[in-house]
Amino acid sequence: MTWVSERHLVAAISNAGGFGVLACGAMTPDLLAAEIEGTKAKTEKPFGVNLIVMHPELDALIDVCTEHRVGHVVLAGGLPSRTVMAKVRDGGAKLLAFAPSLGVARKLSRAGVDALIIEGMEAGGHIGPVATSVLAQEILPYMSANMPELPIFIAGGIGHGEAIAAYLNMGAAGIQMGTRFVCASESVAHANFKRAFIRGHARDAMPSVQIDPEFKVIPVRALANEATKAFTQTQIDVIARYRRGEVTYEEASLAIEHFWAGALKRAAIDGDVETGSLMAGQSVGLVEKEQPVKEIIDELVVQTSLALGRGCSRTSALGEAVA
Repeated sequence: MTWVSERHLVAAISNAGGFGVLACGAMTPDLLAAEIEGTKAKTEKPFGVNLIVMHPELDALIDVCTEHRVGHVVLAGGLPSRTVMAKVRDGGAKLLAFAPSLGVARKLSRAGVDALIIEGMEAGGHIGPVATSVLAQEILPYMSANMPELPIFIAGGIGHGEAIAAYLNMGAAGIQMGTRFVCASESVAHANFKRAFIRGHARDAMPSVQIDPEFKVIPVRALANEATKAFTQTQIDVIARYRRGEVTYEEASLAIEHFWAGALKRAAIDGDVETGSLMAGQSVGLVEKEQPVKEIIDELVVQTSLALGRGCSRTSALGEAVA
């Protein structure tokens, strides 16, 4: 959601009863400060900031969040160190972090996070190897038994209230959703980018391919386009040059890594949906039209409430039948 989850969308989500989160991405501290202030000018409701732990200026970005009294900081893109987590919490913010496995969930909970986010491979952008539903079945019961006071949020492939209700029934405190809000009226995403989402199907959101195990490619889920094909061919060409001794391993690795540089902005903001990156979760198949944020949230709440109500009715009926 980098470039998309900015002040307009975040403020709209918080104003509509959700909890918006600014995607810092590669922002400098000055840009993040301006974005936080811009969001505050549009909403008096709480919102959070998502920081990438690999950002070279992470400490300065945390300082910005502290100075601007951001209430919640989400650390993403890797396992944060205890020092970084302590800095966030010492600054007065609630700390949330991503758990792609039970082992990481246990580590983070012992380190003192205030909440966990479980994100499965159905999500858009950088993904892990395990499905959301499997992670939820693995982590939720364990945490419920051992740390019942720790809120757990579920993310990845969620686009309908039925799924929200299912995870709530499993013990989740809530869910995180990105793809569904790309096509919100308040989203600054380019019309071409939104159109690609509306036309897209779940099967179109594919993870990037690694051609050679010697050259690591971090999987990124996005809608397949001409750039997807070009990335595969680039790997083949670059690795062949390395095998022929024309470039070093470091040069080859850098060429592969830099292929997607600026690609998300090209697609999401500039509208180049052929050579840009169309990062999207598999829930993109549930995006059918452009809608105001409030309408999206209201729909999800109604769907969730109806599903929870049906669940209660079934439970009651089962109890009566057993009795």
